[in-house]
Amino acid sequence: MTEVDIFIPCFIDQLFPETGFNMVKVLEKAGCKVHYNPNQTCCGQPAFNAGYWKEMDDVGKKFLADFANSDRYVVGPSGSCVGFVRNFYGTLYANTPVHNYYKGLRKNLFEFSEFMVDVLKVDNLGGKLKAKITYHDACGALRECKIKEAPRRLLNNIEGLEIVEMVDSETCCGFGGTFAVKFEPISTGMADSKVNNAIATGAEYIVSTDYSCLMHLQAYIDKQQKPIKVLHIADLLAMSI
Repeated sequence: MTEVDIFIPCFIDQLFPETGFNMVKVLEKAGCKVHYNPNQTCCGQPAFNAGYWKEMDDVGKKFLADFANSDRYVVGPSGSCVGFVRNFYGTLYANTPVHNYYKGLRKNLFEFSEFMVDVLKVDNLGGKLKAKITYHDACGALRECKIKEAPRRLLNNIEGLEIVEMVDSETCCGFGGTFAVKFEPISTGMADSKVNNAIATGAEYIVSTDYSCLMHLQAYIDKQQKPIKVLHIADLLAMSI
């Protein structure tokens, strides 16, 4: 049995707790034994992107302490978080006492969909769901982790699910953390384009690997009363089984 530690980004834990439970449900269906550390905290990406590097340093070291000593896989429902740890911790903690912790963690750290397909070699859970969806390539997953095919393989093997690719599926949704606050008109325009491209497919749901994107898009959808919803891939897979 494959043993897994899961990390849940702070805002998902607080705003969308069902996603964490659903990720556990899917991993257990795939034959994993799942462990959760309730004392875990943020990887530090929001503080880093906002320029608070000292504050991020403390949080990042806490993240390493929480996970780096484990000999289990570490899996999370966010390519953004995984990409940040993989691609920036090595530089941030170079020539420091915790650098070896980072190296140990990096080889065991995976985004949920890539772990399912690339590590477990599971892309078909026998799920069934009658729905029509379109897929948004989140920047963190696509650009930081090079994830594109894994989530689509999982989705394509759900019986009854119709998947229609939207125009510009790889284009940013406009969230970008504090970017959405500092450059609100640009961010809103990007969300508008993404949502309208999704609606043009006739889909019921926009599905992605990253709830940061989905949270941004759902807020725009709610404000503009658009006829579509968002859904994290872990939630959709859990629904199908």
